[in-house]
Amino acid sequence: MSDRAAEALHAGSLLTPPDPRVVEVWNGEGKAPVLATCDHASNKVPRSLGSLGLSNEELRRHIGWDIGAAGVTRLLAHRLGAPAILAGYSRLVVDCNRDPADTTSMPAVSDGVAVPGNAALTEAQRRQRLDALFRPYHQAIEDALDGFAKRAVHPAVLSIHSFTPTMNGIARPWHIGILWDRDPRIPVPLLAALRREPRLVVGDNEPYSAREPAGYTVRTHAVKRGLPHVAVEIRQDLIADGAGEREWAERLAAALTPILEDPALYHVKHY
Repeated sequence: MSDRAAEALHAGSLLTPPDPRVVEVWNGEGKAPVLATCDHASNKVPRSLGSLGLSNEELRRHIGWDIGAAGVTRLLAHRLGAPAILAGYSRLVVDCNRDPADTTSMPAVSDGVAVPGNAALTEAQRRQRLDALFRPYHQAIEDALDGFAKRAVHPAVLSIHSFTPTMNGIARPWHIGILWDRDPRIPVPLLAALRREPRLVVGDNEPYSAREPAGYTVRTHAVKRGLPHVAVEIRQDLIADGAGEREWAERLAAALTPILEDPALYHVKHY
C-alpha cells in the first residue's frame, strides 16, 4: 500500500488517494537547530467536502489560508538550513492554530463569509476532521521536536503567518508583527533588528497579541517544552507574489541569523 493510500485509509472517508498530503515536511534534512511551522499554508479542501460551498475565489482569499506564508516559510527554512512543517489543508476545514474546542476551529462564518460546509457539523464530522488533518499535523511537529531532543538539541521554533492589510474597514499600518508572550529570547532582539530599517513599521504584538493567549501551535509545542520561540505575522499584500516572498524571507533570515547563532539560545527555560 502506498503512503498516500495508507494516509487516506487512516483518515476514513474524509480523504481519498488523489487528495494532497496532510502534512508537508520541507527541507527535512536541514541541520540547523531550528524548526519552522506554517499552520495556514494551504487553501486545499478534501474532495469529499467539495469546496465547503465556497467559490475558488473565496478559498483563495485570506479566509482560506495565510496568503504568502507558505512561500516565506519554505524560503526561510532553506536560507536557515532548517526543517519546516506546513499544514496541507485550509484553515476553514480545520484551523490548526486553534484549540479544537474553540468555535473558530471549524467556522460557520469567516470574516462575514458564510461557510455552508461547516454549518451544523456533527460531533462525528468534527472528530473526523481532527483525526484526519489536525492531529497528524501536530503529531508531525511533536515528532520533529522529539527528533531534536534525541540529539540533545533544544531548537528554536518559528511560527510563520500573514495578516490582511485591513480588517473591519480599519487599515493595519504594520509591515510585520512580532508576536510573543513571556519568552523574550528571540522576539526582543528580532524587534530591534527589524526596527533598524527606518522604513519598516514593525508591530510588537500587532495586529494580534500572543498574550490572549498565544496561538495553539506555539503554546502546545514550544511553550510547553520551554523552547525559544516567536510567531511572525507579515502583511499579505507584501508577500502576495514570489518576489515579495523572497524579499521577506531574506529580510527575516538576515535579522534572525545573528540571534540563532548564539549557542546560549538553545536551552530549556520556562518563563
